[in-house]
Amino acid sequence: MSTQLQMSAESVTELVEGLARAARTAQRSLARMDAPAKERALKLAAKALRAAEADILAANAQDMANGAANGLTSALLDRLKLTSERLASVADAVEQVASLADPVGEVIGESARPNGMVLQRVRIPVGVIGIIYESRPNVTADAAALCVRSGNAAILRGGSEAVHSNRAIHKALVEGLAEGGVPAEAVQLLPTQDRAAVGAMLAAAGLIDMIVPRGGKSLVARVQADARVPVLAHLDGINHTFVHAAADPAMAQSIVFNAKMRRTGICGAMETLLIDATYPDPHGLVTPLIDAGCELRGDARARAIDPRIAPAAANDWDTEYLDAILSVAVVDGLDEALAHISAHASGHTDAIVTDDQAVADRFLVEVDSAIVMHNASSQFADGGEFGLGAEIGIATGRLHARGPVALEGLTTYKWLVRGAGQVRP
Repeated sequence: MSTQLQMSAESVTELVEGLARAARTAQRSLARMDAPAKERALKLAAKALRAAEADILAANAQDMANGAANGLTSALLDRLKLTSERLASVADAVEQVASLADPVGEVIGESARPNGMVLQRVRIPVGVIGIIYESRPNVTADAAALCVRSGNAAILRGGSEAVHSNRAIHKALVEGLAEGGVPAEAVQLLPTQDRAAVGAMLAAAGLIDMIVPRGGKSLVARVQADARVPVLAHLDGINHTFVHAAADPAMAQSIVFNAKMRRTGICGAMETLLIDATYPDPHGLVTPLIDAGCELRGDARARAIDPRIAPAAANDWDTEYLDAILSVAVVDGLDEALAHISAHASGHTDAIVTDDQAVADRFLVEVDSAIVMHNASSQFADGGEFGLGAEIGIATGRLHARGPVALEGLTTYKWLVRGAGQVRP
């Protein structure tokens, strides 16, 4: 189907509902597969990805050319780009997910009642999961692998900027999965880029069990506002690094530079640097960033560190730049840092650099974000780095799952009650 084909609202709704019903049927079959069978199928999918490298990279080159012609930012182009090394990492991630312990069937609670009934809480798949994403074609593989391993069917709706890459990756994945006995309908890619398809997915209550959006602020905001299906998501990655007075200067410089400059366009990138007013070497933090081409915007005390720091506007403290731009503030100790983070953080990832364990312990307890770090770069906010194999997204809400969402986050549970004829008096 052409990516430019416009469909009527009724046709789009019928398409999505048909895909969801097929996914439901496939999910029931997938749920009956044991852990070794799912592991084998995913390893075959990884093998198929490697075998299709030439086709996938050719498709990605087409998307990159289109993206450049359409004025995509350098950050978005970086998210979109695949290389042999990146594609190998995508296949590796699928294999890593295949090798993880299967959460389905895990007993997470067990008790016996006085009347002799035995109760268990057992992990089960969520069901049919819709993933709506932009730019990153690796999400096609990550989402498929995580859903299959956790016994869920996936309906994928990638962005138009990555349409050719997504289709090539999906084709290879499904070929490998099918060879391993997974129904092809367990991982479906929407065959249209019609924007109405997103609305149809969000309205598919009873057919799709959960929506996971991965993309820019406007996409996630729309999903959270319009969905009639439960949503697992984060809106912004406004991540802070607080360099405390007791931080080791060499460690602080290394962490700060990595947290911002390793990859500026990912959701784990630092967007605000907080420097303790009594930290001994603030120049060692800001000078390497400026010399590397990062634009710094700061408050009056931060600007006093280096005249190349521009004045920060009020909205800078609440901005996810996803670029080589950083807000910098000087704060009077831990309490002021905690207050700044409480006022401006998005609940994604916040870090402290300090050798004072008592200060670190307070920070870890009092910062209410999905991921809180001590003496580590916020760029580690990633499912693969957490030993989860891959992630379907980062969740910053308070229900069901927080932080990198992988296998466990794609399960729910049910109660199993075993009796011996008990009746309730």
